[in-house]
Amino acid sequence: MRRLFRVLTAAALAVASLAVAAPTAGAATDDILEKLRAVPGLTVESEQPAPAPYRFFVLSYTQYVDHRHPSAGTFQQRLTLMHRATDRPMILHTTGYNMPAGPFLSEPTKLTEANQISVEQRFFTPSRPQPADWSDLNIWQGATDHHRIVGALKAIYGGRWISTGASKGGMTSVYHHRFYPGDVDGSVVYVAPDDVNNDEDSAYDRFFAKVGSDQCRTDMHTLQIEALHRRDKLTALFADWAKANKQTFTLVGDVDHALEYLVAEAPWAFWQYSKAADCASIPKTTASDAEVLGWFDKVNGFSGYTDQGNEKFVPYYYQAATQLGYPKVRYDHLKRELRYPPSTARTFVPKEIKISFDPFTMLDIDLWVKFNSSHFIFVYGQNDPWGAEPFRLGPGTRDSYWYQAVGGNHGSNIAQLTSAESTQATAALRRWAGVTAPARPTVGAELNTALDKEFSLRR
Repeated sequence: MRRLFRVLTAAALAVASLAVAAPTAGAATDDILEKLRAVPGLTVESEQPAPAPYRFFVLSYTQYVDHRHPSAGTFQQRLTLMHRATDRPMILHTTGYNMPAGPFLSEPTKLTEANQISVEQRFFTPSRPQPADWSDLNIWQGATDHHRIVGALKAIYGGRWISTGASKGGMTSVYHHRFYPGDVDGSVVYVAPDDVNNDEDSAYDRFFAKVGSDQCRTDMHTLQIEALHRRDKLTALFADWAKANKQTFTLVGDVDHALEYLVAEAPWAFWQYSKAADCASIPKTTASDAEVLGWFDKVNGFSGYTDQGNEKFVPYYYQAATQLGYPKVRYDHLKRELRYPPSTARTFVPKEIKISFDPFTMLDIDLWVKFNSSHFIFVYGQNDPWGAEPFRLGPGTRDSYWYQAVGGNHGSNIAQLTSAESTQATAALRRWAGVTAPARPTVGAELNTALDKEFSLRR
């Protein structure tokens, strides 16, 4: 099955066409640009416009393909930097996927008026070794990428460091914190699943049995059954769309497989990014074929089932199939209508790439969080399917906090918590970052304040 991971990004800027800009007027003599250029292995690709007092740089950093065997070669990992001042904290941000192209500020960056380094995850293009040995894509290698970046930049940014990310980016922050706990002073982790036992996924079935109202669940199930009753007509419409847009279905099998997955997996996608009020948008069974199929496209997305749409997400599916785990949901109400087994992470990884699942990796992470970790803020959404298997604090977890936004989805954050919870979480974050509350509104309101849907990974 597949799900929608949507992460923070701003309007894309054309990086390649811009040369490194001259320092802004009034910049200090000891300019940050020169400091960055002096860091071994770091390349300043460009400087681009950003709202004052920030300066925005696109960077690349030379990483080892295999950190255990440096002689295996190197690749360039893409980064961006929102520079404010060297005496401010640094927020280490990642989406866990590709990297937003333009300037943006994550919530922890705004709350601490910090600098921000955003890192593209290894194997997401263009940060991919060539040729790619997929066995080098694992959570320890990714954590070590971050460790080396922290080590390289701490000579410039010697203050407190906080890591953050949402969804797979949040998972990535946990893994980095686990392997290199001395790198950061805290981690703010949003809507990150913790699939400890990949063979036991009943938590998701319990979630879907209760989420929303009885009427909403009934309406959605009824529409799914109606859509599969119209399979031939809807498949023909889907095929017409694919032909017009030059899309193919080799990975999933064919357009009939794609239509079935699109319909069966719609409840996950709906609750991941919709709200209870959106239940009113579910079409009636009297709706036209185009209206029915259009609703499934709007909620779950045609391109999530095409070869072209999935190409840039192969690294995620590979990690899900080898270490992270992948949720499985029962479709008891659709049993009479389904022709195929549910899709898995393996479905979306090209067959020539070898897969072997390690059942102990996530168990190690989970036990560390519960018994030996510290300085975490976990935020989840009440109506987000990914929160059905969340990270949990344990008897050995120190100075950490766990929250759930009432009615929240996969975009939940600190701002959506109750006033008391938001105050508590913000105070902990600022304490870890070594800052006090800003005396004025946080800079960056003109930057994006929420993740848009540029990076859509579908379940």
